[in-house]
Amino acid sequence: QVQLVESGGGLVQAGGSLRLSCRASGRTFRSYAMGWFRQAPGKEREFVAAISWSGASTYPADSVKGRFTISRDNAKNTVYLQMNSLKPEDTAVYYCAITYSGSYSYPYDYRYWGQGTQVTVSS
Repeated sequence: QVQLVESGGGLVQAGGSLRLSCRASGRTFRSYAMGWFRQAPGKEREFVAAISWSGASTYPADSVKGRFTISRDNAKNTVYLQMNSLKPEDTAVYYCAITYSGSYSYPYDYRYWGQGTQVTVSS
């Protein structure tokens, strides 16, 4: 079993930056792709970005392309989400997850999830 713990959320003004971290337990972390999702109140969970097991390939959603960057450090069992130029519509709970399926765009592609970290962007 894999446990994922997110951190780094908080309150930031529009235009600001935050870096989220997700630390994983277990040796399987470095063998699988990881993803970030977010969920705003009353909305469905939305794909944000994914990264391949090696970190060589990244897949940002169109809504965050050019503003958010996903990366990973397999030596530290950690995946990151650098968020720049934040907008009020980025406000949500952000979750990291690990996928064993080879696909990455939908929540059902992922096996284990973290508990989430709140990001609030004020206008």
